[in-house]
Amino acid sequence: MKTNKLIPFSLLLMVTISLFSSCTSIPKGAVAVSSFDKEKYLGKWYEIARMDFKFERGLNNTTAFYSVNKDGSIRVQNRGYNPAKNVWKEAIGKAKFVGKDDVAMLKVSFFGPFYGGYNVIALDKDYKYALIAGNNLDYLWILSREKTLPKDIKTEYLKIAGNLGFKTSELIWVEHDK
Repeated sequence: MKTNKLIPFSLLLMVTISLFSSCTSIPKGAVAVSSFDKEKYLGKWYEIARMDFKFERGLNNTTAFYSVNKDGSIRVQNRGYNPAKNVWKEAIGKAKFVGKDDVAMLKVSFFGPFYGGYNVIALDKDYKYALIAGNNLDYLWILSREKTLPKDIKTEYLKIAGNLGFKTSELIWVEHDK
């Protein structure tokens, strides 16, 4: 009887490890920015567009603020306004590099040991605009240091995302009015 209980537990453990290790990957064909400078990336970013997902559903005025924790990981502070409830929501997490710290392939966690992919796949030389992919085609963000995005950057980033298979027509364009 004990072996019957051990087999399902072992199977569950293997599936869990497989699922969570895949959450820190990058979509097929996407390449994380190399020669990445963490210090230049720190600070406040405005979310210009995103694929819809549960944790940001209904939010506008969304921002991300990145700083360094004492242990060297990156503190992630996401903030957004829910106009339906007239409240601000905030989530604090941490990000760690998956490999070398000059390759913009990170894993981020807001819930203990569970990590998701955070891959900077396009970034201008001045660190003003960034295109971020999650671990699959369900997660995409366009970020800017300002509340707006120049048309040429928008066109370029939408082309990159579309060529990778992202359904860019499903992006939510974030309102920044607060």
